[in-house]
Amino acid sequence: MINWDDFDKVDIRTGTILSVQEFPEARKPAYKLEIDFGETIGLKKSSAQITDLYSKEDLVGKQIVAVINFPPKQIGPFMSECLVLGAVNETGNVVLLETERNSSNGIKIS
Repeated sequence: MINWDDFDKVDIRTGTILSVQEFPEARKPAYKLEIDFGETIGLKKSSAQITDLYSKEDLVGKQIVAVINFPPKQIGPFMSECLVLGAVNETGNVVLLETERNSSNGIKIS
């Protein structure tokens, strides 16, 4: 169990996917995403293993939620700066968590 103070340390924000690139160097199929988290936070990059359910065209413009305060993580030749959140379904594929309605990028999830 965690307490509220532990949860409060996790900075989860809304962001819009601006661009998607193939990531052939990844061990498991993945995309490289560039995400806009608004003026204050800016742009961040992320590697996401979501190729089974999403095409690159599906993802551009999609508003998602991500943890933005993990330290950057080197994934092959790519530096991932945030963790895009999703639910793993019964077949092991990641279903992205999205905002139900578009809102400003960078809004804190609580």
